Amino acid sequence: MKRLATGAVVSLALVAAGALAQEYPARAIRIVTSPTGGGNDFPARIVARGISAPLGQQVVVDNRPTNLLADLVAKAVPDGYTLLVTGSAHWLGPLLEKVSYDPIGDFAAISLLDRSPTILVVHPSLPVKSVKQMIAFAKARPGGLNVAVGGVGTSNYIAAILFNHLAGVNLVRVPYKGTGPAMTAVMSGEVEAIFATPSGAAPHMKSGRLRGLATGSTRPSALARGLPTLAESGLPGFASESLHAMFAPAKTPPAIIARLNREVARTLQSAEVAELFLNAGIEAAPGSPEDLTALMKTEMANVGRALKAAGVVAQ
Repeated sequence: MKRLATGAVVSLALVAAGALAQEYPARAIRIVTSPTGGGNDFPARIVARGISAPLGQQVVVDNRPTNLLADLVAKAVPDGYTLLVTGSAHWLGPLLEKVSYDPIGDFAAISLLDRSPTILVVHPSLPVKSVKQMIAFAKARPGGLNVAVGGVGTSNYIAAILFNHLAGVNLVRVPYKGTGPAMTAVMSGEVEAIFATPSGAAPHMKSGRLRGLATGSTRPSALARGLPTLAESGLPGFASESLHAMFAPAKTPPAIIARLNREVARTLQSAEVAELFLNAGIEAAPGSPEDLTALMKTEMANVGRALKAAGVVAQ
């Protein structure tokens, strides 16, 4: 009898979830993201505009302080009306700084939105033209080669640690107050190398002020044509990309997650959006919730090992 009662409760819960998903959305949806003008805001607004019409509801972008985003969405009602658009720091940040949320357990992945590879660039005076040459140069001069980083926890900071770990070298990280000053330091020859963004590196590579060696992407990138990946240049497993993704609170009904995933994919697969993203220095990259979760777990494991080897622990 007790088993029958339990089964009835489960059945009722499934029916209720199904009914909720069929009615969804019945009101405006809110996408919580970081302040206007930041890296998260751009894809959030493009996706909000794209999914609004097919969902038949207004999709509002709610800009909040970056350090409050995850906690706000994690504690929201899991009904599909409060979503999060954020970057790789959402799941890599907890490896460097103690946070109040679990990037996997407290959220339901919806879709990856875009990716942009880091590009390893060096000052043209450095006598290396490939990753293998740079590794050999660094090994011959332990501690004698510097890499600029835009502060602790930035994508170029993590990329530098990952490079050291996989290449078995010791590039000395030189911190600056932001990626802009770090790039200026490399162009002036003050520091030899940096892991830069495509939009930041491209004009200086074209002018000859910087030399591109390879990208941190896991596949050939339209944002770095002609450059090999670091993984195929002697560092298997190297991956360093700026990513943005969409999440809902954990326990959001799977049918709602599936509906959102479909509409996000439809938006990102349009030629107009693909062009908008490329012009902004990112590539549209829709995928399944399962793919996003797997990517997060892989990045957390790989970066976690590199940070541990470097003696970096969450503060």
